Amino acid sequence: LPGCHDKAVLLYEYVGKRIVDLQHTEVPDAYRGRGIAKHLAKAALDFVVEEDLKAHLTCWYIQKYVKENPLPQYLEHLQP
Repeated sequence: LPGCHDKAVLLYEYVGKRIVDLQHTEVPDAYRGRGIAKHLAKAALDFVVEEDLKAHLTCWYIQKYVKENPLPQYLEHLQP
């Protein structure tokens, strides 16, 4: 990601009217291990729930986050 070396980001794309693909999280090396990706994952999933969207999880880290935090409100908003 050009120009994003000092920022944590979560890449996503709407792939349908109510479907968002959570594609990738990136945390700069200097900030890894501080739970930043966890905050990005939680915020993204909370947004999906609040907006009543469906989520497709391309990002391996968000897949891992959901496995570790299998909250019903997250699970019911996942696209099979």
